[in-house]
Amino acid sequence: MPLIAALITARLSGMATPLHPDVARRDRPWISEADMRLESFRADVERDTDLADYPHASSVRANVLVYRAATMAATEAAERRELQAELIRALADGPGVVVITGAFDAEVIDRTSAAFFAIIEDQRSGGLAAGDHFGTPGANDRIWNAAQKLALHDPAAFAEYYANDALAVVCQAWLGPRYQVTSQVNVVNPGGQAQVPHRDYHLGFVPPDHLGAYPAHMHRASPALTLQGAAAHCDMPVESGPTMLLPHSQRFAGGYLAFNRPEFVDYFAAHHVQLPLRRGDAVFFNPALYHGAGSNVSADIRRIANLMQISSPFGRAMESLDRTAMVRAVYPALRAMRAAGRPQRELENAVVATAEGYAFPTNLDRDQPIGSLAPPSQVDIVLDALARDLTDEDLHVALRDQNERRMP
Repeated sequence: MPLIAALITARLSGMATPLHPDVARRDRPWISEADMRLESFRADVERDTDLADYPHASSVRANVLVYRAATMAATEAAERRELQAELIRALADGPGVVVITGAFDAEVIDRTSAAFFAIIEDQRSGGLAAGDHFGTPGANDRIWNAAQKLALHDPAAFAEYYANDALAVVCQAWLGPRYQVTSQVNVVNPGGQAQVPHRDYHLGFVPPDHLGAYPAHMHRASPALTLQGAAAHCDMPVESGPTMLLPHSQRFAGGYLAFNRPEFVDYFAAHHVQLPLRRGDAVFFNPALYHGAGSNVSADIRRIANLMQISSPFGRAMESLDRTAMVRAVYPALRAMRAAGRPQRELENAVVATAEGYAFPTNLDRDQPIGSLAPPSQVDIVLDALARDLTDEDLHVALRDQNERRMP
């Protein structure tokens, strides 16, 4: 009998049937000391990733699933759905991390890298030193709000980069069709030190003394609001310090409260894995996975990665972006891509990465949902403009009118 059915039957009949450990944890409304035992953490983490459970993956390396972007791109609609179901299982209940080889075309990576380095030089010349969540400020180079800065610096490169369908397959699997892209570029220079192991946004960034006040169901919900990704913009041998990962650690119920405890930090140090990446590869992981950037002990590798934090439209992204400015900058490149015959799927991928995909919050007195449950989102307006081949000025007017309707 399935577990839940057996549980209901037992409770209705008054039987004293012990709960399965996972169900017992989910029945508790708060995270407690019982959820933060190292032996329980080890039970979650010390398991093997079986390639037979993931038929679309090409291999398993150090317990991490590896997929080929070329294979992913060749999937038809029905198989794409099966692939996405597999990716959901991998990120939620499997190793919590996947690598996609050849995710980005080398020419697109190189053009985008050139834009990133130009932005870094502008920051340096302006006397700006970017801080770091988990590292020493100024030791490395970082571009905050890199998505918007790239869109304004080189709109065509931005459009090509985020039209990428391997990226869209993973983002849609975890977050649905109208995800929101933000990113930060991190350049770890030779001698750059490792980050402390951590979990990511949202609850990963809540002060430790507040975490216990969040009920257990929010500890489970937080990882579903964000997908973490990193695209390698150079070859990353292990000595350059690619991300340290602890496969299966996202499964641990008490992980947000426990990750700073010395015994967990020591366990991570002894058991994490690092995978070398090639330029254009990408890694995506559940934000609850224990991870951290590694030390760059190479002599001459400036390890550059685009760290993508992709958010559900139903949550709050970490960074605030001027998506109207991004759309205005990128729209001519989108029109050129459409005129060149690029697939509609790629155009939609680029639009979703650029524009605001959620209709709310808005001012419903002026922005009324006539004939639908919600007024058009910015993504809807841009896709309609592309379909009708509106001019840049026509789109600017449509965006201005929408922004005025949404104002308080």
